[in-house]
Amino acid sequence: MAKFFNSSELLSLLDKWKVHLIIIVLVAAGLAAIFSGPTFITPLYKSQAVLYPANVESYSEESETEQMLQLFNSQDIKDSIINKYNLYDHYEIDKDYKYYKTIIYYEYSEKISIGKTPYEAVSIEVLDKSPDTAAMIVNSLIKFYDKKVARLHKTKYYEVADMYRLQLEKKRHTIDSLKSILQDLGESYGIIEYNYQSQEIMKGVLGTYDGSVAKINKKEVERLKNNMEKYSGKLLEVVEMIQNEASTYVLVKLDYEQALRFINADMTYSNIVSTPYVSDKKEYPVRWIIVAIAMLAAFMFSSFVIMFLENRKK
Repeated sequence: MAKFFNSSELLSLLDKWKVHLIIIVLVAAGLAAIFSGPTFITPLYKSQAVLYPANVESYSEESETEQMLQLFNSQDIKDSIINKYNLYDHYEIDKDYKYYKTIIYYEYSEKISIGKTPYEAVSIEVLDKSPDTAAMIVNSLIKFYDKKVARLHKTKYYEVADMYRLQLEKKRHTIDSLKSILQDLGESYGIIEYNYQSQEIMKGVLGTYDGSVAKINKKEVERLKNNMEKYSGKLLEVVEMIQNEASTYVLVKLDYEQALRFINADMTYSNIVSTPYVSDKKEYPVRWIIVAIAMLAAFMFSSFVIMFLENRKK
């Protein structure tokens, strides 16, 4: 048969059988066109969206895009899509079958593709026999993603807010306790404000109050002087502690209010670059490719059969 691979002899042979070859190739093309039609192969329509993550923080060394992919491929989002669109019936899967779960997830992976683009965006592609359903599934995937991220963030911020709330309560209790000490110093010992009272006591000791010694209550001045000497250090310490606690209380309160804002915020966690749309042209099958492959296969197979028959004649 090696001699049939000589180009001139091969061309001569093809010319001899050209009518048969043309008929076979045309028949193959016709059959391929028929069997690739909607009667035999259900056409699938594609809907696609391209989006970037937004308002998220990476949990580990993975990028925000990789984190987005992990969430899109989470089990609860898959189950939410399957249940919302009743994909068991949509894909004609019998739930009584032993391995129906395996089949539904296989069909899901075949029809729904989520991957990363070269520009660190996430691409969602959905194939479905209904162009409307394909577009709706893409939109639902994005909504379920936003809800999942919001749920994760709010769970975290609830914990953070609760931590700050407890911290505020402790600081409020500490400040109240310090104020009680300050009140006790004022009621029991007459010590209220160090700088002002020190000046007034000094005036009393020196007898310079309004320039009249008679108006000065020397006994009271002496009592306040003794109390100030004993408890002024404690007074200053308590006042400083109250100031410090009040400053940190304000900072913690700001963090607490920020956590509450995140809890109550209605945010989205994706920036959609390319929105999904209802396609008016089927994505699969591509009929001309099927016809071309069928014609090429028919031509090659027929050529080998012809060469085999011619070789036997020799």
